[in-house]
Amino acid sequence: MSAREPLLQIEELSVAFTQGGTTNTAVDRVSLEIGKGETVALVGESGSGKSVTALSILKLLPYPAASHPSGRILFKGKNLLEANEPDLRRVRGNDITMIFQEPMTSLNPLHTIEKQIGEVLLLHKGLRETAARARTIELMNQVGIRDPEKRLGAYPHQLSGGQRQRVMIAMALANEPELLIADEPTTALDVTVQAQILELLKELQEKNGLSMLFITHDLGIVRRIADRSCVMKAGKIVEQGITSSLFANPQHAYTKHLISAEPSGTPPKSNAKAPMILKGEAIKVWFPIRKGLLRKTVDNVKAVDGIDVELREGQTLGVVGESGSGKTTLGLALTRLISSQGKISFIGNNIDNWPFAKMRSIRDRMQVVFQDPYGSLSPRMSIAEIVAEGLSIHQPKLTLAERDQLVVQALTETGLDPDTRHRYPHEFSGGQRQRIAIARAIVLEPKFIMLDEPTSALDMSVQAQVVDLLRDLQKRRSLAYMFISHDLKVVKALANEVIVMRLGKVVEQGPAKQIFEKPKTDYTKALMAAAFDIKTASKGIVEE
Repeated sequence: MSAREPLLQIEELSVAFTQGGTTNTAVDRVSLEIGKGETVALVGESGSGKSVTALSILKLLPYPAASHPSGRILFKGKNLLEANEPDLRRVRGNDITMIFQEPMTSLNPLHTIEKQIGEVLLLHKGLRETAARARTIELMNQVGIRDPEKRLGAYPHQLSGGQRQRVMIAMALANEPELLIADEPTTALDVTVQAQILELLKELQEKNGLSMLFITHDLGIVRRIADRSCVMKAGKIVEQGITSSLFANPQHAYTKHLISAEPSGTPPKSNAKAPMILKGEAIKVWFPIRKGLLRKTVDNVKAVDGIDVELREGQTLGVVGESGSGKTTLGLALTRLISSQGKISFIGNNIDNWPFAKMRSIRDRMQVVFQDPYGSLSPRMSIAEIVAEGLSIHQPKLTLAERDQLVVQALTETGLDPDTRHRYPHEFSGGQRQRIAIARAIVLEPKFIMLDEPTSALDMSVQAQVVDLLRDLQKRRSLAYMFISHDLKVVKALANEVIVMRLGKVVEQGPAKQIFEKPKTDYTKALMAAAFDIKTASKGIVEE
């Protein structure tokens, strides 16, 4: 397989899960190897077994429910599946580290960023507090976090999704491991920062001889970073080989399907005379910075600083920008999920002064799909209960059978098997959880949906399906969307109008065709270059 000396060898690995007396095979006799200094990509759609394979390496699966009917995992010749817990602890975080897909669920919400990165250094390197702080700042600089000294005391919830992922990357690289397992590490990052992180990983790899197992659904990243690629479907590797050869001449039908899958098409034509659904004037969201014993306000973080928005029936407004630009904050302000200044009108109602309790009367017509599906779905509720929750509040007269039928319909529309509706969120992949969140939003047939990075956790082919679904729903129901995303390819396929944001302000605003084809500002041009030619914009990008 690899011409280099193998660092990791997975041989005929199978993974099975037993629940309620039923055993299901998630990974079926998978074999691959990673050489020293080599990057191997594991590619496939949600539920294909990519993450389960990766978690098996460090025995992070929920044992004893998970088992290995067959196979070995050899790291430097030692079978990790047979290693005891003390030996595994010496390997985890030191020789092999892992970047998980969802940073908000991986970071401790009660600890500062400094403590969480420093803990890795204290446990594995034995560094004292001063040395650990210096190394933490160095790592934060390496992963592109701006003004790291000011971020040391921050908690995870005070950072954007992209910033949290960069913290995870810093933690993983802290001890200069031999093998880095990266499970969708750039999912939450904007295209410019994604380019920076990929360049960083390549530099570290060349400098330290780092090996990587890179799990992703983004084939553009695979082309750029991977020496070899393994394509997974339904728990099996259906094709593997040198990346350039595999993409140039794919042999398996599934590989061909993945390569050809990408969001495409154009958004439905909008009517300039259609009824106004949502209008915001001079929207501001300022967060006070308090210091001193009396906690006086000494300055403000201007997350959103005087933005005007208009959104008509059947129209999609795309809001783009890098992490920390204020995209999500603007959406939360317009939907009255956070306090703001400025005028907000929704379907003819001036709602900017409405108390939050009164907002409940229109929530069924104003829905939100959040960025992190795991964090927005209750782990104690079944999928049927999650999707039906809004129905029980806004349409209490429905019978149980009628409610269940609407749940089945919503799940079917979002590409999920309705027979799985009695399962719980942890039993689904990241992409499947996001589709559940979309089903929960559309089940009430709203007039407006704020979509906050709804496709960030989805595979390319599923992204295309969701884009087609959203366009179809929009045509049939005259829905208005506010689509917040750093994935400009998806925005291009959906948006009629686009707002480009940076540091809380509008950099550029206008028809989508104009923004994508003839951007006026240097910042917008840089975003477009990073999205559609990632190599062009890979240098000199600073995190906002």
